[in-house]
Amino acid sequence: MEFKQLRMFVEVVRQGGFTASTRVLHATQSTVSKQIAHLEQSLGLRLLDRTGPALQLTDAGHVVLKHAEHILRQHREMLTELDDLARLGQGQLRVGLPILGAETLFAAPFSLYRKRYPQITVHLVEGGSKLMEELVIKGDIEIGGCLTPNDPSFDYQPFCNEPLDAVLSCIHPLANRPRLALAELAATPFLLYQQSYTLNDRLLQACREAGFTPQEGGRSGQADFLIALAAAGQGVVLLPRIVAQKLIRPDVVRIPLTQPDLRWDASFIWRRGAYLSRAARAWLDLMQEVSLEQFGKLDT
Repeated sequence: MEFKQLRMFVEVVRQGGFTASTRVLHATQSTVSKQIAHLEQSLGLRLLDRTGPALQLTDAGHVVLKHAEHILRQHREMLTELDDLARLGQGQLRVGLPILGAETLFAAPFSLYRKRYPQITVHLVEGGSKLMEELVIKGDIEIGGCLTPNDPSFDYQPFCNEPLDAVLSCIHPLANRPRLALAELAATPFLLYQQSYTLNDRLLQACREAGFTPQEGGRSGQADFLIALAAAGQGVVLLPRIVAQKLIRPDVVRIPLTQPDLRWDASFIWRRGAYLSRAARAWLDLMQEVSLEQFGKLDT
């Protein structure tokens, strides 16, 4: 049993088949198939059921997948620690950033990081909070930016704690209000985020606690597109204030949201107890500098 075989097995499962996995593994389908067959032979067990229209994990396959992901993650962490010892200022940063607020919050720090550490190779992934948590647990990224999780699997460093503002068309009946309670928006469609955004779950829960189930007016992972939908009269979008302030336009209004005090509390997370590379620690130190400069002392 080899690391190469385990990695190929994991990717075949993740990608849902041999053909799709070849693009990630940069190997031919024949090579991947042979390596999986060798892995099954070495274990004396069938790991994949190939008889149906789609690949299915056998019971043995589920066991091997769980341990293979752990072994590969431990292998990456070992190489990271050894790389830190050998290369000092060089290395790799595997980081995930939230799409929401990425340009506003991270463009300048990312540029500064590259200037400070030009020898570090950055591997960047974008997505919602649920994806960030999943990638951190799997070891695909070392640290990820997302809403602060209430999960003992993670350690975290806060970098932003912003109130949510309501953004509405300037001709909306509530557009002249100085502030709004969430319940006052019950009759207005809500422009929501994609399923991978934990912020969606929090907003829907807050609406239920306010006594209503919001009508969905659309979904997107792009804040500027959601604001364009709001400008077109398609509904209300709730955005972190720092994001809304940067994207505001003449045909919409931004109104502070009260009752309840909904917030976008974002942090960089990593797997609890995991070794953090020097590249990752340098990023966290830089984001701490930026957070203190932009937001002052953050609540943890």
